Amino acid sequence: MSRRGWILFATMGIVWGIPYLLIKVAVEHVSVPMLVFTRTAVGAVLLLPLAIYRGELRALRPYWRPLVLFAAVEIIGPWWLLSSAEQKLSSSMSGLLIAAVPIIGAILALVTGHADRLTPARWCGLILGLGGVGLLVGPGAHGASAWSVVEVMLTALGYAIGPQIADRALAGAPRLGMTAVCLAFAAVVYTPSTVLSLPHSVPPARVIAAMLGLAVICTAAAFLLFFALIAEVGPARATVITYVNPAVAVALGVAVLNEPFTVAIGVSFVLILTGSVLATSSRLSRRRPVVPPVGLEPTL
Repeated sequence: MSRRGWILFATMGIVWGIPYLLIKVAVEHVSVPMLVFTRTAVGAVLLLPLAIYRGELRALRPYWRPLVLFAAVEIIGPWWLLSSAEQKLSSSMSGLLIAAVPIIGAILALVTGHADRLTPARWCGLILGLGGVGLLVGPGAHGASAWSVVEVMLTALGYAIGPQIADRALAGAPRLGMTAVCLAFAAVVYTPSTVLSLPHSVPPARVIAAMLGLAVICTAAAFLLFFALIAEVGPARATVITYVNPAVAVALGVAVLNEPFTVAIGVSFVLILTGSVLATSSRLSRRRPVVPPVGLEPTL
């Protein structure tokens, strides 16, 4: 890759690894609806003008039905579930569980008949990845509630389904316009619940900073950078940041929030990431990667 490509790659690996930390900080003082509304509304306000300037909204008219479904499984459901889960779950564990998205995506592709031939390497990847998830929600859970783990896994399921919808029904849709419209639609959906859950006092400065950072840096700026990365290095290489984000999430959780780093977490990290690479290897080499999702990180 070019020097610019490496810079964009490193930046995106970090930017899409920090949302888990920011969510953990924010949900301690604001409601889940308010957090998700702030992220989606601010992101939409920043991206919609650019999408309009590029004339991308008109091109989305034929896609409105799959676009609504895509927004539901990529943003409206997952962002609520993940934020809710992090009220009880550590940010590092959430990041590691989300790292199983490529594993879930490979299983869905197999079940729906859209998978490449399952080679021994891919079977090994599926087994390793699922083993890592099992270890993380078992010995590595550290008292986390079962429902919070289910919420993160449902989030991962949504992140795995979304790209398949995009690949099959939204392949011709402009990416920036699709992102902006999905964020705007989610903000509208979350408006009533946000109004009903407004805080009685102004949140602390660090919470406001976390919410704005999540919206401006991890959403609006992140997608502009990611589209630039795709243009610079191609979609296949760009999606490899999926394997970098969990490491950033774990490192920040341990360093900033003093979250525990146990042997179970370390082994789970190796198993899940190795499994993801092996389980999706043929898709990287044989297929056109799907449109990047609008969620917390791109999937393969």
